[in-house]
Order: sequence, then structure tokens, then C-alpha cells
Amino acid sequence: MSTEEKTGVLFLAFGGAESLDDVEPFIKNVLKGRYIPSGLLEKMKERYRLIGGKSPLLDITKAQAESVGKLLGDKYKTYVGMLNWAPYIPDVIARMKSDGIKEAVAIVMAPFTSPVATGKYDSAVEKTLVELGDTPKIKILTNWHVNRDFIAILLNKINEALSGFEDKNKALVIFSNHSLPREALEGDAYEMKIRQTTDILKDKLDVECTTAYQSQGSSNVDWLGPKTEDAIEAAKKAGKEGVVIVPLCFAADHIETLYDIDILFKATAENAGLKFARTTSLNTTPEFMTLLADVIKKTGVDIF
Repeated sequence: MSTEEKTGVLFLAFGGAESLDDVEPFIKNVLKGRYIPSGLLEKMKERYRLIGGKSPLLDITKAQAESVGKLLGDKYKTYVGMLNWAPYIPDVIARMKSDGIKEAVAIVMAPFTSPVATGKYDSAVEKTLVELGDTPKIKILTNWHVNRDFIAILLNKINEALSGFEDKNKALVIFSNHSLPREALEGDAYEMKIRQTTDILKDKLDVECTTAYQSQGSSNVDWLGPKTEDAIEAAKKAGKEGVVIVPLCFAADHIETLYDIDILFKATAENAGLKFARTTSLNTTPEFMTLLADVIKKTGVDIF
């Protein structure tokens, strides 16, 4: 089958520094000309150093695309585009057009999509298509956060993490999500979608659970909360013996899981005398790859 006859599948992710030297240009890409607070670059370089000197996000997303591509078969061709680092979304869509792809689906590698949370991906795709003459036609897939198989994957990971506790009722399960400014979220579905997923999980788990948020920005802005580290402290005050952190809104390991959760939150828990555990990230979990392939196959391609 020629490339022109295939459906393109574009995996979209945030991007991350590929080396310590990349940290500064990457942060500048993310901030897009906004003021960089004093000390931020050195702080970020130290965080990257602690997780091995680079983000694994690109490699994981490529592996996800390859795994899903094998499940989809010869009628599909997969691509990977990053919002804030190479390979950049516009360059990848241009390559799709050069390959002769006429129709494609794109999937943001984050369970909870909304204009505020993931709208920049939509904008990058739409802007590029305008520049390229609306070719290829691309539909962005959303709303797999309540997929029955997605819930089953999360439950399996949570129960696996809880198995390390002699009495799982002594653990607090914390669903940790990327925080966003409350003011920007007025009328946005992000928090509602998180609640849809967590409500289902709580109904199926016979342990205490709570939802928290990480990666808050400026203290001058009201961000979604409570903070994950505050939820950990609350677990101690409530008499819990440990916590299980669930990186709920992340589809792959990157600095927010490898540093924030595995280093910062682990230290917070251990300093409070709590046992720390966290669920493994989705990454290339076989059931997750099958879920994505099924969602892609069941979705017709419409004009973006």
C-alpha cells in the first residue's frame, strides 16, 4: 500500500529538553518570550540533572507511536510531533503532506483535553493546516478519559501499588494532576473531566482517595488545588501510614513524574514518616497501546 492511501496518525506531546544544554532554549520555547524568573533556569537544569540529564518524553512517545502503529497495521502511518521541542508539530505535519498523507487523526497524549489544558495543540495543528492549504485533513481525538479500558488500566496499576501495603486502608490514594489557573478555567471542561474519571475510580476502589494538583506557577495567581504535597501532609495528619501517588493526567514519564513525584513528593512523604508508592506511568503499557489503537480505528476522519 502506498503512503498516499494510508491514514496518518499524529501523536502530540509537550516536548522536553534532550540534554542539559537544551534546558534554556526549551524553557524559552515554553514561555514564548515571557519573563524568565531569576534562578529558574538553574533550578530546571538541576532537576533535569537529577532525572538523568534529559527528558525521556520524546523517546517514550516514539515508542508509543511505534507500538500503536503495529497494532493498527499497514493502513496507517504514525508520526510524532512536539509542541515545544523538535520534532515540532508544524514540521511533522509538513512531512505528512510531503509523504502524500491525505487524511489523518491526531491524538494529544494526555487523558484530559480542554481548550485551556490542551488548546495549544489544536491551535498549532490548525495554524499549520492553514499555512499548508488545509492538507492533510486532520481530526483530533478526545474524550478517552472515561473509556472503560482506560479505567481498568488505572485500577490495575493502583491495586498493584496498594499491594505493597499490609493494610491498604492505611494508605491514601492521591490522584495528582497538572494544575492550571482557576481564572483561566472558567467555563472550561478540564476539572470536570478529571472529576468524571476520579468519581468512577473512587466507586471501584475500597480505599480512601483524594484529588490534588502539582506544578503550580506564580503565587500571585489562584491555581487549582490542593497541592499534592499538601495532600501528602494531610495523609499524615489523618493517621495514614503511606500514600500512593497516581500521575493521573500524564500519559508518559517526564520531568513532572520523574522529578516532582519520584523525588520531591517521595521526599515529602518520607520526611513525614509515610511509606511512599506511586503507580507506574501509562508509557507503553500493552493495554494502553491497545486502547489507543481501538480509539483510532473506531473514529472516522473528519475535517479539522
